[in-house]
Amino acid sequence: MAVINRKTIRRLLTALLTGVAASAYFSATVVAAYAQSNSLQSLEPNIPAESKLMLAANELVYDKDAERISAVGGVQINYAGYKMVAQRVEYDQKTGRMTAIGNIELIEPGGNRLYAETLDVTDDFAEGFLNALRVETTDNTRLAAESAERVGARDMILNNGVYTACLPCAKKPDRAPLWQIKAQRVIQNGEKHTVRLENARFELFGQPIAWIPVLEVPDHTVKRKSGFLFPSMSTTENLGFGLKVPYYYAISNSKDLTVSGTGYTNQGFLLDAEYRQRFDNGILTLRAAGISQMKPEAFTAGTSDAEVKERGMIQSTGAFNINPRWAFGWDVMTQTDNNFSRTYDLNGLDESVHTNQVYLTGMGDRNIFDMRAFYFDVQDSNPRDTEENKQAMVYPVIDYGYIAPVPVAGGELSIDVNFTNISRSNPDIYTVSGYDRFRGLDGRMARLSAEAEWKRTFITDGGLSLTPILALRGDALNVDMASPNSIDPARYLYGGGFEGDDANARGMVTAGLEARYPILMTTANSSHVFEPIAQIFVRPDEQMAGRLPNEDAQSFVFDATNLFERDKFSGYDRIEGGTRANVGLRYTGTFDSGYTLHGIFGQSYHLAGLNSFATDDLVNAGANSGLESDVSDFVSMASVTTPYGLSLTALARLDEKTLEPMRTGASIGYGNDRLQTNLTYTQIAAQPKYAASEESTELQTSASFRLTQYVSVFGSMTWDLNNDVVSRRSAGFSYEDECTIFSLYYTDKRDISNTAANDWQIGARLSFRTLGDIQVGDAPQGNYRY
Repeated sequence: MAVINRKTIRRLLTALLTGVAASAYFSATVVAAYAQSNSLQSLEPNIPAESKLMLAANELVYDKDAERISAVGGVQINYAGYKMVAQRVEYDQKTGRMTAIGNIELIEPGGNRLYAETLDVTDDFAEGFLNALRVETTDNTRLAAESAERVGARDMILNNGVYTACLPCAKKPDRAPLWQIKAQRVIQNGEKHTVRLENARFELFGQPIAWIPVLEVPDHTVKRKSGFLFPSMSTTENLGFGLKVPYYYAISNSKDLTVSGTGYTNQGFLLDAEYRQRFDNGILTLRAAGISQMKPEAFTAGTSDAEVKERGMIQSTGAFNINPRWAFGWDVMTQTDNNFSRTYDLNGLDESVHTNQVYLTGMGDRNIFDMRAFYFDVQDSNPRDTEENKQAMVYPVIDYGYIAPVPVAGGELSIDVNFTNISRSNPDIYTVSGYDRFRGLDGRMARLSAEAEWKRTFITDGGLSLTPILALRGDALNVDMASPNSIDPARYLYGGGFEGDDANARGMVTAGLEARYPILMTTANSSHVFEPIAQIFVRPDEQMAGRLPNEDAQSFVFDATNLFERDKFSGYDRIEGGTRANVGLRYTGTFDSGYTLHGIFGQSYHLAGLNSFATDDLVNAGANSGLESDVSDFVSMASVTTPYGLSLTALARLDEKTLEPMRTGASIGYGNDRLQTNLTYTQIAAQPKYAASEESTELQTSASFRLTQYVSVFGSMTWDLNNDVVSRRSAGFSYEDECTIFSLYYTDKRDISNTAANDWQIGARLSFRTLGDIQVGDAPQGNYRY
């Protein structure tokens, strides 16, 4: 008999927990479906058959004649991680009904809690009733209802339900939360997988601000459901006020489509559609947008924004994993004009230069392969696409890197290979202060470069670290580009010679030695490491220096970060030649009080051969860099961090004779619980040979201050000190608590090049946790605290 009783009690407890927890599960479902959110987790029990149970009560009665089991007084149930208490639990075997009465509380394994006064449910949970329901989840969402019913094994009904994601006020818990949703009835249809809200209203500060007579949304079992998404708004200078309404269409489990319509008061209706399809090994997207502008004259005259009325674009992306090591993909876009996507702020396509590319990548344990083809879409307002037509088409660039898995002669051997194949239809020439910079020549160039490097470190008994370095590089080129002197002899002149119509080869052999001697000094409350570093690289002169195209080594800055680089050029098109020594001192200091100091100071010396930084170059790479003389400028970097949230970083390049600052920068940051701020200063002396005829000095600052626990103000500014112009500024404030975020900001910019449609913008964002966002413009996202 005892065995029968145990089986019956186990069935009772399983059905009871299922009944109570499923009610809570449904409650969470209603809110999650209404909010189109997955923030609430299912409370439906998942009880293994072998789970142990514990039942405790003041009295446990099994009435065989009446076929009734009763647990009376202080009932406690612990079963498979579920914990439940009640005053009384009964199970009638004749009717198959279970009841739980008095202060019912259920805690599920994830920590969610359900409270109720009474429960009456059939053992198969086809019919049931729950009174005075209240649900509290671990992510601080709450739902309450006067009653919950299960009808016909299909529908669940909540009567007079209230939902919020706001915590109650600690001092006045009876006060209405910041926001809540109330509905007279909430019905979940288990057959259609929908949730229907009847007579629902949204309340803010206890006052109703929105009323919805009937709303039907998918329940939690439907991962994707066609329907309208939250609208967003924007306000910009030349487009006017915009209202965007997106519609999501779930085509299948692997395909969907989002169609958005945006109405602008100045320019009319913009249609934007994006199709997405997921495969077993990747994803494909296809997007198209277009508009017929009502008032093109609202834009600056003579721009593509003003001259083109019918505007649009098509874009596609793909990303596929061929296998665990190889991946393939693309990102391509074409437009009716060169500024459409940026003007209308199309998400993900509004950058000043959109890089169209197709790529194939592979990665192994000790090697890497990357092949990419590029086309650069310059988005500016020039209707003649002047800048875009100057850009090179790259088809393709291939990079391969390999590191030997075992030491070679006791050292590390690495190999790098680069293949570049480009063409250009229009030359890119820039003249400043009488100096011509040929940033790109029309024609075609193909180059194959391969380099092997070996290095090994020896440490002497005295602590001296010695690293010999050997490197071998070779290049093969096929160039068919117009000579810079043939473009317009009356205007442009290049005196470096040019090998523009021939096959060429060059090579470089380097033997180097690096010596480091770290010195440790300690005191009672600090430690200091001084590390003198010296390098010497012996190599022949750079072959055909300045006589070959320079496409990827145009950007050049000499500072403390590349003082100890073997080849300081930024790309493969130039090779550093000649014998050079680099000397410097590195320092690191730490203090028990929490302060940390770091610094580098050094200089580079050209000892013999041809100085590659002093030769002619199509873009004057190396000119005015501080390396063009035999003795370089001094370079330094220093940083300080404190335990009080204050940090300071400074970099400088000083003239080696006069110590005049040629390039300096400093940044000061401070942060605590209420204030976050940063100030950055940048100064670059005039570099007439390198396209900067005047000194450039700029000051940037940003700050955020928390006025109260929930309210913050923020702002930023960029000040061009040379021209005494504030080029960009913004300001705003935000309110952020555990359930609501509201932010409002204003920004304007001085767009000298006139490449964007908007000079000022207002943005706002109102976010209700688990419900969604209402957004105007590109408002700051803030930091969620939930």
